[in-house]
Amino acid sequence: MMAARLKITQIKSKISEKQNQRDTLRSLGLKRIHDIVVREDNAQNRGYVRTVAHLVKVEEID
Repeated sequence: MMAARLKITQIKSKISEKQNQRDTLRSLGLKRIHDIVVREDNAQNRGYVRTVAHLVKVEEID
């Protein structure tokens, strides 16, 4: 069985957000609204997502 993955979509602008949140979006690979990345579901990526939870939409995919 393959490890679960997270499909992360940026849904809000990072303008006027704190610098650490902008950096988090960057490290996830999100540059603009409606960008989508697929990341491994692990503690590190969950932490990233939690930091910017109000800016992204997350789906679990197999």
